[in-house]
Amino acid sequence: MTAERALCLHANRACRFTTVRWLFTGVSRLGDGVFWYVLMLVLPLTQGRAGAEASLRMAAFALAGLAAYKWVKARTARPRPCATDAGIRSATRMLDQYSFPSGHTLHAVGFTTVAAAHFPALTGALAVLTVLIACSRVVLGLHYPTDVAMGAAMGYAIARGVLEVPAAY
Repeated sequence: MTAERALCLHANRACRFTTVRWLFTGVSRLGDGVFWYVLMLVLPLTQGRAGAEASLRMAAFALAGLAAYKWVKARTARPRPCATDAGIRSATRMLDQYSFPSGHTLHAVGFTTVAAAHFPALTGALAVLTVLIACSRVVLGLHYPTDVAMGAAMGYAIARGVLEVPAAY
């Protein structure tokens, strides 16, 4: 048994506990995009021009991140752990059949990176949410740790690229 499979099995066993399953399912649903899109709407309303710039960069990240994620996922076509291992059960719905990279993690890391660059006071809370989203993907049986690690690396790299582009105004 590989270390990665062992970690997946161990993490997924936590879903036997209703509270753990409920927590990570809820966090994963936040990572579906709703939280990030609400944040993108709230920032301009509460922070004015600075919030609008952050939201525009977050939107640019979203487009670039989605394109990169879909491109890599289509080419790797790695099955999800719950699809290949009878000991790992999906504790929530799958958005698609492939696992590599974790799009939830890619987007959480990227949105957090962009938002925190503009508003450092948000860093702590967004970082905690991002870590929970990343962990949820393994706990819920949907991703291997390497899927999550690659999603995080891609999200950070794309976000840093978006932050390098000069402001539009």
